[in-house]
Amino acid sequence: MKRGSDRSHSWLAMSALFSFAVLAGGCGGSAESRETSHSDGTAADAPAQTELQETSLPAAVLGEAGPPRGQPIGYFNADPATTGYLAVPEGDGPFPAVILIHEWNGLVDRVRQVADAMADEGYVALAADLYGGRTGSDRTENIALMEEAQADPDRIIANLDAAAQLLRARPDVTGKIATMGWCFGGGVALSYAIGGENHDGTAIFYGRLVQDPELLSEIDHPIYGTFAQMDRGIPPDEVERFAGALKEAGIENDLHIYDDVQHGFWLWVDRDPENSAGPALDAWVRLKAYLKRVVG
Repeated sequence: MKRGSDRSHSWLAMSALFSFAVLAGGCGGSAESRETSHSDGTAADAPAQTELQETSLPAAVLGEAGPPRGQPIGYFNADPATTGYLAVPEGDGPFPAVILIHEWNGLVDRVRQVADAMADEGYVALAADLYGGRTGSDRTENIALMEEAQADPDRIIANLDAAAQLLRARPDVTGKIATMGWCFGGGVALSYAIGGENHDGTAIFYGRLVQDPELLSEIDHPIYGTFAQMDRGIPPDEVERFAGALKEAGIENDLHIYDDVQHGFWLWVDRDPENSAGPALDAWVRLKAYLKRVVG
């Protein structure tokens, strides 16, 4: 576990991301391609060079996946209403694991379907539930759920700690765990890297950022980040400052900003497939390479 003092650090980071989420107006968007920052903590404008021909996007982000194939699972004893979603690869394992952290509207089928896609890639995938089994159906409800969560950020850390503990207790898990999240969940993933139980990787999709090197120095693993050039809530200059803070803190990172795309482009490619598919595919290739590196 992290040191006790990290809990206050976590609280400050969590408070920042929750305030952002309310102001930014939610998740979702459109797309096309540019890549941005490298492991040296600087940002670049060159097009991404990953070998896209080697893979394709998961059906989940294209809106083409079937019904979720996994199972609901309780994992947080402090709240019996909390109901996550577990997707397990075929075979005996053991497998590395991924915790998925939902957007501002809660644990919905799109996130469950991405968990299925991660299981297809060989990860035991647990989609966390930070809202006690509830989801929002509009901006007002989403904000209300986030404000309720904001009242007790340590409870979110405890929720994700419980998810990690459940995964490590499974005989089909190697013990290696990464988190990944989008929008609200991307910011939570970063805050969890600062204040949560030790884990091995954090993948942020256009989530609220922390730019204090002292806080970021609590992280003990590389960071992956995918961002959108047209994102009004997390603009490119903010990502540049985050990259610089990570460099100052000595944290290896793979951060990229994609041109002509908006907040939410990766999880919802089907909202603007003509523009979103290319950058989303590049981000997917990068994500797979990152997870392979940090958890296997």
